[in-house]
Amino acid sequence: MLVIFDWDGTLCDSTDKIVTCMREAAADLGLAVPEVEAVKNIIGLGLPEAIQTLFPGLESEGVEAMRQGYAHQYVVADAVPSTFFPGVEETLDALLSGGHQIAVATGKSRAGLNRVMAALGVQTLFHGSRCSDETASKPHPLMLHELLQEFATPVERAVMVGDTEFDMEMARRAGMARVAVDYGAHRISRLVPYEPVACLSLMTGLLPLVAEPD
Repeated sequence: MLVIFDWDGTLCDSTDKIVTCMREAAADLGLAVPEVEAVKNIIGLGLPEAIQTLFPGLESEGVEAMRQGYAHQYVVADAVPSTFFPGVEETLDALLSGGHQIAVATGKSRAGLNRVMAALGVQTLFHGSRCSDETASKPHPLMLHELLQEFATPVERAVMVGDTEFDMEMARRAGMARVAVDYGAHRISRLVPYEPVACLSLMTGLLPLVAEPD
């Protein structure tokens, strides 16, 4: 089976870092600093889409300045790398041992994903990935379609695991089974309407869901 994971808030405990960096970048540019929940609401989108959602009146030059400011803040903050949530490393190892393919579909940029993967020493762990700056942003299903095509996998043999409405909606549009986690950016009550096959409090709960029948 092809198991596709969101990154921030699903595999990696980085939600608070994203919130802090977005708020500090806004303050540096003299923009109204968004509330914590407002920033959590846009986690999962590509960065330009996230900025436009938080600051709807911002012109293109302002969006670019905010993008650069956020990127700078995040690189500085990443001097202390984010870590995987409990149970994630164990789950990934078990999936690989079980012959599954694992991939990432994220709102991060390619440079950002490469940097955090290198910091965690997992550059070669995943079989594939798609980032928002090289395809359509969530909740458009294009990145899932591209991964299915890359792995020559029918949608019935794939599952998307995520923590936001954008992950759930993307998978629903792709006709893909979806699994929600309740410890990420969006409250689980917001994910349940998307009919995930399961809602997990610990990533290891994914393993029986993808176990192949004897």
